[in-house]
Amino acid sequence: MLRDVLRKPFVKQGLVLVSLLPFAWLFASALLDQLGPNPAEYLIRATGEWALRFLCITLLITPLRVTLKMPEWLLFRRSLGLLTFFYALLHAVCYSLFDMGLAWNDIWVDIIQRPFIAVGFVAAVLLSLLAATSSNWAIKKMGVARWRMLHRCVYAIAALAILHFFWMRSGKRNFEKTKVVFVQGTKFSPTKVSAGVSRWRIKCTCWPSINTSAARPRVL
Repeated sequence: MLRDVLRKPFVKQGLVLVSLLPFAWLFASALLDQLGPNPAEYLIRATGEWALRFLCITLLITPLRVTLKMPEWLLFRRSLGLLTFFYALLHAVCYSLFDMGLAWNDIWVDIIQRPFIAVGFVAAVLLSLLAATSSNWAIKKMGVARWRMLHRCVYAIAALAILHFFWMRSGKRNFEKTKVVFVQGTKFSPTKVSAGVSRWRIKCTCWPSINTSAARPRVL
């Protein structure tokens, strides 16, 4: 019975729609100025945490298939993997735009100077490779053996993502629920987003800033 339900196309479609609800909620909250006193940090944290959640859910597919002896669970793995990449991409965009103001030189320096950023960057690059090769066309071009070898990198990505998350928390001395840190009491609006919310930045307590004389406050 469950196998028949899992094979229905509307189940996968429903999964995708439900999985996009966090994005819709964040987008609506941003437009309605409901993200708290530091919306830039909230967006960066929230998108990163959702990416990590979807990565963990994706990794559950194989144990479910093996334990329940139901290969139908594999029908959802590609969609969940792409949803993981979607939220990870949002996380990277929010960091690059709101935290760094799309200053690419500063971004590269940040990757070099702050190890937890470097770890996140490596995880993002590997995840991009998996997303780019998730199609049937890529499987045919690469061959099944090489494709499987590449996609085993998902376990390395998971380890790097968890390290990135807890390393960031250790820098904030905060292992409990993420707290919104008030830096500047500035209203959030689409106009200010387009102008860049990069002035909201909180300096990492463990690692030196890029330029202590000119750097903006930094969001971790």
